Amino acid sequence: MSIRLAIRDQVRGLVGSGSVDLSRPPGDPGLFGPGSATWAVHGDFTAMMVGGISSLLVQMLHPAALAGVWDHSDFRGNMGGRLKRTAQFISVTTFGSTAAAESAIARVRRVHEHVAGTLPDGTAYRASDPRLLTFVHVAEVDSFLRGYLTYRDPAFPAARQDQYLSEMATLARALGAEDVPEDRAGIAAFLAAIRPELRVDARVRTVAKFLLNQPSPHPSLAPMNAMMMQAGVDLMPRWAARLHGRMPGAPGRPVVRAGTMGMGAVLRWALKA
Repeated sequence: MSIRLAIRDQVRGLVGSGSVDLSRPPGDPGLFGPGSATWAVHGDFTAMMVGGISSLLVQMLHPAALAGVWDHSDFRGNMGGRLKRTAQFISVTTFGSTAAAESAIARVRRVHEHVAGTLPDGTAYRASDPRLLTFVHVAEVDSFLRGYLTYRDPAFPAARQDQYLSEMATLARALGAEDVPEDRAGIAAFLAAIRPELRVDARVRTVAKFLLNQPSPHPSLAPMNAMMMQAGVDLMPRWAARLHGRMPGAPGRPVVRAGTMGMGAVLRWALKA
């Protein structure tokens, strides 16, 4: 097997893309279509993986979002599974058929109905809460867009950036989110408004540690895995990084970004059809 095929197969196994049916019947563009900004942003593997790690680090700052992970997932034994499930959901809703996307959305909504509990301070939470869903969505699309601008196309036009956020807002609303911001100004305003509710405690530090130190699924992917984790930390907004505090073991920003840029070039070569 060639080096190119070996890298491609290992990467696809990492995110489980080989088990996702992205075929579309004739005349069905899916939820967004080939000319969409969403296809552009979600089409770069490196940007999406780094953005996905960054989004999880931001999302866990919300006590209710963290509680859903803490109370209802096996993050200690299978943190990589959450990244894989998120990657598969994004792939299907972005590139799959309309029917497949709608089925995936319905499945997530059913799961959310069973994710509920009580925070350590006694406050009730539920994953289906519309405002919580909006926060999770905003953290995700903000991170994906940051990743794309950093590692794929820094010149991505402002109008296309807002188009991406507007397109993805339709997906958030389908999942049950409400009052979803649809442009960069709206994203910034939402994050500024919700920031007083975000915090770091011992549970956040524990989940972050498991996320950033999860073992590589294959020895050959270990350097890539480590670089993506460091890039995900680096990609966080400064206010989120300040909340998390200094995370040990990561080199400086120039080293991380240069290494991730190089890794991205290799991955685009390997994954090119």
